[in-house]
Amino acid sequence: MNRQLSRADNLIHQFDTVLRTLVPGAAQLSRPTPASEDIQDEPLDADQRRHAAGLMRINHTGEVCAQALYQGQGLTAKLPEVRGQMEEAAQEEVDHLAWCDSRLQELHGRTSLLNPVFYAASFGIGALAGAVGDKVSLGFVAATEEQVERHLDEHLEKLPPGDRRSRAILRQMAIDEAHHAHQALEAGGARFPAPVKAGMTLVSRVMTESVYRI
Repeated sequence: MNRQLSRADNLIHQFDTVLRTLVPGAAQLSRPTPASEDIQDEPLDADQRRHAAGLMRINHTGEVCAQALYQGQGLTAKLPEVRGQMEEAAQEEVDHLAWCDSRLQELHGRTSLLNPVFYAASFGIGALAGAVGDKVSLGFVAATEEQVERHLDEHLEKLPPGDRRSRAILRQMAIDEAHHAHQALEAGGARFPAPVKAGMTLVSRVMTESVYRI
């Protein structure tokens, strides 16, 4: 028989999730990285490696934000099935987080120092969206995942031609993000108007430009 989790249990679980999200190397994979051993890079010079690391750092922070967003929404979602969907999508985002972290290590890069700030902001936005209602919450997921898809497409074009391992990771992430967006809309998510999406794009640009170097 399943035991009902207490408030203390939930707080411990939330704290554990925060640590696994923000501490490099702590995320636990449920799927192996798409950058398998048979995918090898062509030689990358120092500038190409640095540039690839900057792009992968952006994607890693994006996954930190996604984790926080799903956690915040799952905390305040009204319907159990919506909470379950958030948890399932969050697990796939954990894989993305770990894949990006591992690739950063291969590129001799590091995760962003701004991750705690973006985590806190995204958690608050997610919790607020969930509190407003499941339709808005799911719509926010769909709009966010669409933004992430565009970033991934841009990064696939910007990566050094010889960086095959990063490219393999981003391609699988793009497939997953498109699936999450479709699921959210199918579950009844609201389609956000263009001005709202434009504002979200502006905010995401602030994140990408700051995280590339910091």
